[in-house]
Amino acid sequence: MSQGGRETWEARSTDPKLIGVLQRRGESQPPNLCNVFGSHLADRGSKERAERKREKMLSSPSWPSCNVALLRLVLVIITTLLSVPASAQKIGNGYRLVSIGKSPDGAGLLGYLQVKRTTGTYGPDIPRLKLFVKHETGHRLRVHITDAGQERWEVPYDLLPREQVPKVGSSAAAGPNPFSAGEYQGDELVFTYKTDPFGFAVKRKSDGQTLFDTNARPSDPYGSMVFKDQYLEISTRLPSDAALYGLGENTQPGGIRLRLNDPYTLYTTDISAINLNTDLYGSHPFYMDLRQVKGEASAHGVLLLNSNGMDVAYRGSSLTYKVIGGVLDLYFFAGPSPLGVVDQYTSLVGRPAPMPYWALGFHQCRWGYRNLSVVEGVVEGYKNAQIPLDVIWNDDDHMDAAKDFTLDPINYPRDKLLAFLDRIHSEGMKYIVLIDPGIAVNTTYGVYLRAMAQDVFIKYEGKPYLAQVWPGPVYFPDFLSPSGVSWWVDEVARFHELVPVDGLWIDMNEASNFCTGKCELPTTHLCPDPNSTAPWECCLDCKNITKTRWDEPPYKINASGIQAPLGYKTIATSATHYSGVLEYNAHSLYGFSQAIATHKALQGLQGKRPFILTRSTFVGDTMADLHEHNYAQCCFS
Repeated sequence: MSQGGRETWEARSTDPKLIGVLQRRGESQPPNLCNVFGSHLADRGSKERAERKREKMLSSPSWPSCNVALLRLVLVIITTLLSVPASAQKIGNGYRLVSIGKSPDGAGLLGYLQVKRTTGTYGPDIPRLKLFVKHETGHRLRVHITDAGQERWEVPYDLLPREQVPKVGSSAAAGPNPFSAGEYQGDELVFTYKTDPFGFAVKRKSDGQTLFDTNARPSDPYGSMVFKDQYLEISTRLPSDAALYGLGENTQPGGIRLRLNDPYTLYTTDISAINLNTDLYGSHPFYMDLRQVKGEASAHGVLLLNSNGMDVAYRGSSLTYKVIGGVLDLYFFAGPSPLGVVDQYTSLVGRPAPMPYWALGFHQCRWGYRNLSVVEGVVEGYKNAQIPLDVIWNDDDHMDAAKDFTLDPINYPRDKLLAFLDRIHSEGMKYIVLIDPGIAVNTTYGVYLRAMAQDVFIKYEGKPYLAQVWPGPVYFPDFLSPSGVSWWVDEVARFHELVPVDGLWIDMNEASNFCTGKCELPTTHLCPDPNSTAPWECCLDCKNITKTRWDEPPYKINASGIQAPLGYKTIATSATHYSGVLEYNAHSLYGFSQAIATHKALQGLQGKRPFILTRSTFVGDTMADLHEHNYAQCCFS
């Protein structure tokens, strides 16, 4: 169960209601901002909850007092405003196209770009870029832009299989240049470009519609393409009648259509879906554009395949991506119908995984089934009320001290649980349990010992990264590691021998962490505290990490709706995965990689369609599982 589900409301200092509190008070003297903050929370919930929040902020060892924090926020805003260049949103000076020709295999276009003039904002520009363009199908065009001098981080090809691009150092094929006219035609899409400053557009042949256009005018609120090590920016012009849908995952008060000037931040985060305009559990940098063309409805899709954190600014007449790493790997889907766009998109990222037939039935799940008799009573209650029930679930209540792949010997004794499963299985019902990724640090725990022996955990400064979730101190498995995947597959098989579950619910995999920074086991108190009524409070000894550009990048995305540090309540972004991959780059892939490993485990074990529900998702996740929508979310009229 999520931290957000048990502690529903999160303080939001940027909420417009805070201004309303000030105005309603009508105070002539500047109010104590902490009290205002508490009053704002009281407006949103109970006064008791607001007071708890206020006390929590004032007593937090990781952050300064409320007034000091707000003062620092004001200083940050002032500093940011003073550091913004005169052209406001325009960060760089663009690139010019210096060469272009056929790719080495002759199947695409390969070009090179040179920066026009460097700027220092958010770091130096990468001087030379490699451009690769290919019509991969009749209705799909790919535009890939990266550093011409060295390989950069991309979504791993083994996680999301797709066509390879030419390696760094590749040269265009010899022979006449077929692209001198400034365009590259496919069956349905046309790629056109300008050389100085470099810009490109994508058009649909059948109706002449421009689907994406990066060419900036002096009057536009955005500039030419920017490509720095930790800041990538690219924009497109949009017609006024375009209606955009996508760029998940977040909760928008006005529905799923993108709204002007609302914040769209993509960075997987454990925060309740009741929080508006905030990055949530998944990252899906894809949108569908619906518009009228000569009185007929048409649609197309755009995917920026990038796992780094990003802000997307939608202004109605334009859309701008601001990404803190990786490459610009853009895919365009011609449509022209919404169904056609979905078909073309899923042909790239993977079709939705076929579900077992029983998964389409009636399910019952909640946290708090304190023992097996409660679960049996729920099933019996459905039967007595003549309400259909096909699947019964357990949250972490079945576990021994919240440890994965275990059973509570008192409340869920194995012999009685097996008898219960025999009974419901004989009636055609199924049983699903929850598993969190955090593995308890416990030398009497076989799962932990086997993981340590196989060296499967994410590292920080050469040691497993220490975090805290429900069992207390934990390490996180690395699902980008082949040994991590094989260890996970084995643990799922061992657990299935213990309890023949029918599916798995993988939760808390953004990844969620109750602590922040570099943590150590405490020497002065127990962690977890067996008497604590708030097990989600950090009990490790932790220090914030600010010494690297990965923990404190030059551009701050609007994480958690408050520009929170990237490592806040998650894995430190300077931690490393297999082969030195930075958490900074792979953060939003954690749930996706766990889902793929879990799918492999269940499919190999049962030989049937697996059932997996995951909370954190990424592009292509439907190949392996279903997506959890948090139970704490609310309905908005």
